[in-house]
Amino acid sequence: MKSEDTPFEGGPMDGRVLPVLLGITGHPPKTYRIPVPDPAGGPPTVLVYRRVPRAEGRIGLTHRWKYEYAPEGAPTRRLNWPWSKPDATPPGKRDDADG
Repeated sequence: MKSEDTPFEGGPMDGRVLPVLLGITGHPPKTYRIPVPDPAGGPPTVLVYRRVPRAEGRIGLTHRWKYEYAPEGAPTRRLNWPWSKPDATPPGKRDDADG
C-alpha cells in the first residue's frame, strides 16, 4: 500500500510528521485515532485528529492533507438515508419546547 508523510498540528503530536496509509482514492483517512496507553494500566486514551487541506493546488483541488487535533473527539456520524426525516432541532440550537 502507498503511504504519505502527513504533518500533525495541535495536541500532543504537534509538529510531528508520520507516514499515513492512503486509501484506494489516494487520500488519507478523514480521522486518525492514536491510542496512548495509560501508565497505571487503565484504559488507553485515544487522541483524535481530523484531516484538513494543507493548501489548494493550482486549479482549486487539494493534493496534500494535514491533521488537526480534535480535543472533542470524532463527531458522531448518522446514516443519512433519502427517506429519513431531518432532526427537529439542529445540534446546538434550543427548541422552543425547551423553555
